[in-house]
Amino acid sequence: MRIVFAGTPEFAAQHLQALLASEHELIAVYTQPDRPAGRGQKLMPSPVKQLALQHGLPVYQPQTLRDPAAQAELAALNADLLVVVAYGLILPQVVLDTPRLGCINSHASLLPRWRGAAPIQRAIEAGDSESGVTVMQMDAGLDTGPMLLKVRTPIGAEDTGGSLHDRLAELGPPAVLHAIAALAAGTLEAEVQDHGLATYAHKLNKDEARLDWQRPALELERLIRAFNPWPICHSSLNGEPLKVLAAEIAEGQGQPGQVIQAGREGLTVACGEGALRLTRLQLPGGKALNFADLFNSRREQFALGTLLGATA
Repeated sequence: MRIVFAGTPEFAAQHLQALLASEHELIAVYTQPDRPAGRGQKLMPSPVKQLALQHGLPVYQPQTLRDPAAQAELAALNADLLVVVAYGLILPQVVLDTPRLGCINSHASLLPRWRGAAPIQRAIEAGDSESGVTVMQMDAGLDTGPMLLKVRTPIGAEDTGGSLHDRLAELGPPAVLHAIAALAAGTLEAEVQDHGLATYAHKLNKDEARLDWQRPALELERLIRAFNPWPICHSSLNGEPLKVLAAEIAEGQGQPGQVIQAGREGLTVACGEGALRLTRLQLPGGKALNFADLFNSRREQFALGTLLGATA
């Protein structure tokens, strides 16, 4: 099958790798324009572009697919199928209708739950017991198309945004290959989504990663796992930024944000409901460390009664 692939981040690159190793003919790749990154703000190609160039594939990076010239460019490729994974651009109806078999998408949630930009993190944050990948036939809505197949995985008590991402990135590519084979054979029956069950996974931002100690410990523990490795939950300690990379539910009570216990096992902080033991932290200018290592060298900074998140 003649396939055009559209995707941008590492999650998408792993799908592209599977397609490159398949019997299908990859004829072109679409990805987001290069973005500035790092301290030097140099333009960086996406993981998908890097992989495509390694394999000598033509790469297209239009700012929008609403441009008639970009649409004509895609039509000229004469593709059987467009496979879309975390591309980041809206596909207008004329683009969806261009390939012979339309467009399919691999989405990192069990649709219709968690449509949108950050389904992996929102599932952990909400305390969902499972996640998965849904392969769907695309329509003009946001992740609203008929579902072709689903693969599921439980969300463990220690799963982070990073660990769940990696697991779904392994589950997604075989599911896409299976869907393509079944589409070609005409053996897949699409299931219309129940839009009444839909939830929306809003894009992540750094502001919501600030820990509000008035919230219940259970909610904050999930947030810390969901936002690792990005944007990383944070608070402040003695007026200095403090990143929190791992925590666990603990016992104790006090003023929200107050240090109520400190030891090699962790830094216990009172919350609006319950308490949280912080087990992995990062101080300004330092690297992420288990609290036991910080406690040995900076014990005086974690005195009982210290308020995290307090402003001077």
